[in-house]
This record gives sequence, structure tokens and C-alpha cells, in this order.
Amino acid sequence: MPDKHLHVLVVDDSAVVRQAMTMLLGPRGDFSTSVAADPLIAMEKMKQRRPDVIVLDLEMPRMDGITFLRKIMSEDPIPVIVCSGLVGEGTSAALRALDEGAVDIIAKPQLGVRDFLQESAVTLADTIRAAAVARPRHRRAVAAPRLTADAILPPVGPRRGTRAGQQMIAIGASTGGPEALAALLQPLPGTMPGIVIVQHMPDAFPGSFARRLDSMGELEVREARAGDRVERGVALVAPGNRHLIVVRHGDELRVDVLEGPLVSRHRPSVDVLFRSVAQAADAGGIGVILTGMGNDGAAGLLEMRAAGCTTVAQDESSSVVFGMPKEAITHGAVEHVVGLEEMPALLAHLTRTVSR
Repeated sequence: MPDKHLHVLVVDDSAVVRQAMTMLLGPRGDFSTSVAADPLIAMEKMKQRRPDVIVLDLEMPRMDGITFLRKIMSEDPIPVIVCSGLVGEGTSAALRALDEGAVDIIAKPQLGVRDFLQESAVTLADTIRAAAVARPRHRRAVAAPRLTADAILPPVGPRRGTRAGQQMIAIGASTGGPEALAALLQPLPGTMPGIVIVQHMPDAFPGSFARRLDSMGELEVREARAGDRVERGVALVAPGNRHLIVVRHGDELRVDVLEGPLVSRHRPSVDVLFRSVAQAADAGGIGVILTGMGNDGAAGLLEMRAAGCTTVAQDESSSVVFGMPKEAITHGAVEHVVGLEEMPALLAHLTRTVSR
């Protein structure tokens, strides 16, 4: 976590949103905030003082947010967080912004909703701190290679207590996760064991994000619903603002979707998912922790390893933010530390004994 005072530039044509952002960040003490009503004003302010993080609206007069984002990434990359509306084109535009180099998405604050504001202050501050240590980069639109038998190591024997019907993969990610998940899932064959995913993002985005992932490769990817089976060839993404858990029903694994408090400062929480997999999947679970700020997932992944599951973390060089993988490694929760490019082959290798 950065130890310096962070300067945040909020670029939004809504005076209400600019006021809300200033109000949410002001009392925390480690932020200074400046505001701009459009990108042209923002560029003038950036000449006077370079911000550590930019919080950017996408629909503005004189220059739209995507154009401004491209300009930032091409000239002088600065971590950018997209501040998006929760409906309609706002979700798809925000996801496109991730392709252009934005490091995260937050929802526009809703003034007057007390509980929302209290949780928003925590989420906003954490997201900005994560962005400040992120390495912004423009993702090249190059399709990942399909996995072939030649790309997979020889099959390994089943681990202690593993039955074919129990094997599954649980993945947790935060800042930089949408890009990492796309790179990880796209090459995987449709014969993979069931996958469950927690990606920290605002309420309305997981459905659109799942559909985007679904269009990229062989796996069927969809937003999880209570009672869905964890089944071969399907990846389930946690819905917004709900915890996702895996539960056993006889010989089947299913998911449930729960309300509840923030856990490890998040809802959905990776810790909650991983803990449930440790309890439900025995040694058949594979836990994967990807890029992100903070320690969500470290304790749960350690429980998975103690239960005999296989555990994997993304390495530092390929992580936008190495916080979550680093915490899991430090806790002794990780068996395999690999780069993002090597991870699809590793997962296919680990599951090959039951993927035929």
C-alpha cells in the first residue's frame, strides 16, 4: 500500500458526483482531491500537478472519456479508474475502457443512501490505493493461443482424496483481474472441470463481464445463480454485491449466493469462496489467486491447502498489483507461483486426469 499522500483528479461533468467524491475522500486524511468538469480542463490541471490516480467518467462534453483515456495511456500512463453508471451502455463502455488501459471500475456514488455511502467510502479508498501502485498498460487485442496437447505437461496422478466428480477450480481476483481472467480463461478447453470466480467489481458489471468472457473461448461463462451446478465446461462468476459459496449436495457441487457483511473489506469476498471450497470439495479443489490489492483470499487459500487442495498464485511480473498473491504466498498458502501466460497450461495439466 502506498505510504505517501495521494493526489486524485476526478474528471466528471456532474457537479454532484464531483462533490460526492470529494466528500468521500476528504475525511480519510491520506488523499488530496482536485476536480475537472471535462478532459480539456483536466489536461490543464495535469500540467500544474500530475495526479497519482485519475477517476474518470466516460460520457462528457468536448471530449469523451475513452478518447481521453487513450491519450493518457499513449502519452504519459497514469492509473485510471473508470467511474461508471450502473445501467445500459455504461457497463459495456466501462468494460471497453479496461481494454484501453483503465485499471479498475467503480460505481457512481449515490448521495443520500447512507449505507451505500459508508461502504462506498471504504471501497473507493481501497480502489484508489490499489490503482496508485498498479502498473497501467494498454492491453493489446491479440487472441490468446488455443491450448493443444503439446502445450500441456504429462498428466499427474490424482491427489489424496480426489474423486473425478469433485474436481473444480476456484479463482479470486481484484485490480487487474478482468484482463487476467480473460487471458486465463480464453485458451482453456471446454472439457475443464467446473470453475467458480470472484472478481471484485460493482453490482451491475458481473453479468456483462461474464458475457464478454463467454464470447472469447470454449468455456461457457455466466453469472452465478443460487443452485447452479459446478459442472464441466462452465465458469460461474459471482454476482455483484453478493458472496458466492460452493456447497455439497450429495455427489454434486452447487453454488449459493448470499447476502452478508463485507468480508476482508469485500462483497463478494474471495476468502468466503475459498473457505467454502475447502469444506465442500475436499482435496479436489484447485484455488487460484490473481492480481489485486489487499489480502482477500490469503486466509481462504490457506484453508484450501490445509484441506489437500492444489493452490496457485499469479507471479509478480505479470500482476497489475501483486498484493493479493503476495499475501497468499507470505501466509504459506501457495504451492505454485506462475506467470499469467503459463497458468492455462498449468491448470490443464493439473486437471488432465479427469478431463478426458
